[in-house]
Amino acid sequence: MVNKENILRKLLDGNGLYGDIFSEKRTYTHIQLESDRIEKLERGLDEGVGLRLINPWKMYFASTNNMDEGNLLDMAGTLSRFSREKSKSQQKKIQKQNGFYPFTIIKDPEGIDIDEKLSMVKKIGTMAKKMEPRIRQVRVVYRDTHQTTYIYTSDGKDFKDNRTQVVLSLLLVGEEKEEIQTSYEAIGGFYGYEFFTDEVVEQFVLKTVKRLSGLLSAKEAPMGTKTVVLSSEAGGTMIHEAIGHGLEADLAMEGLSCYKGMLGDSIASPLINVVDDATVPNLRGTYAFDDEGTESQRTVLVENGVLKNFLFDKFYAMKYGKNSTGNGRRESYRYKPIPRMSNTMILPGSEDPAAIVSSVDDGVLVVKMGGGQVDTVRGDFVFEISEGYIIEKGRVGEMIKNATIMGNGLKVLHEIDMVGNDLGYGIGTCGKDGQGVPVSDAQPTLRIPEIVVGGKSAG
Repeated sequence: MVNKENILRKLLDGNGLYGDIFSEKRTYTHIQLESDRIEKLERGLDEGVGLRLINPWKMYFASTNNMDEGNLLDMAGTLSRFSREKSKSQQKKIQKQNGFYPFTIIKDPEGIDIDEKLSMVKKIGTMAKKMEPRIRQVRVVYRDTHQTTYIYTSDGKDFKDNRTQVVLSLLLVGEEKEEIQTSYEAIGGFYGYEFFTDEVVEQFVLKTVKRLSGLLSAKEAPMGTKTVVLSSEAGGTMIHEAIGHGLEADLAMEGLSCYKGMLGDSIASPLINVVDDATVPNLRGTYAFDDEGTESQRTVLVENGVLKNFLFDKFYAMKYGKNSTGNGRRESYRYKPIPRMSNTMILPGSEDPAAIVSSVDDGVLVVKMGGGQVDTVRGDFVFEISEGYIIEKGRVGEMIKNATIMGNGLKVLHEIDMVGNDLGYGIGTCGKDGQGVPVSDAQPTLRIPEIVVGGKSAG
């Protein structure tokens, strides 16, 4: 048994303000089907330790999969040598805390036979091809993960957390008259295998196929400035990319975000309220403690259009005299924790979504957002529209293809003039600084009076 007190003591044998140990054991199953073949079948185990030392104002980090105490003490000594003077901080007696979730995992994926998982993946591929003969390629990816973490901190905390996640994704490639279109969908979250009921799987496939079929017959998107309605079905891609990253403390406090110095300022319409909430049951970005041992919480970022807070990890909270918001996250023990979103959402308003659509004379309804690019310093963004429709005189018309929307996050937030009373979620893996973490995004139906739509036809 590794003596964590000895390692922390060695880590702080210098001028360190704070040190921690992050120990992780992760098991997973990964299945990938390409058309009719299983291209990947992995069952894996990854285990290791990350050590971190903070002193004003630098972070020193090392990781290893060698769990021997002597090796960990050597690593701790190496990090502590970066701080030459004796530490003035005192290590406190460690107190245990365990992660708690207000929901249960009914069917542990680790207890499900691999043949049952393979059967589901193959069934999805077959089902999709039967629904749409123009499909040329099918990719189905299934992944389940069980992660057990232990976090020991120099300020006396001892945390244990267990996290089980399942994710299922489907990518379809279709062709019509030598033009290629793609459709992608992903479902999952903090669930057990019970999540994959026949109804859930069938609706998942049907939704993805229906989008592809529409794109293969769609008209070219119009170009020009349009009124755009973002459906709640679009999830929160825009809030995550165009706004959320700019509210992470490493960017917001260091001059790499257009929101630097704007706490207390109006940055959006009074109709807009934004929260980051890691406590919502079953969502993909949910956790009991973050990867530094800070308890998860609901953080109000924007209230009635006013910027209220940024998302802090422990390092940036210490540096700027703030409290961590429980957003210190890392991909695994191999990475240092950094400020990251969890479940980020614009809260519902009071408008009927149907009334929002009917209020538009000439515009575009966005049902699914695709990939894009964001400049966090200026707030400019460009996103693909994976599923969108023309709105003419308040009625939803033809589906469009090859469309984008482009604008500025600050400007768009101020201009949103209708907010629906619904809420739709999307899931993903958010990449930042070379590491990815599971997240969810959400938004109600939103109306943007004027935004540039890019396409191939005249608007």
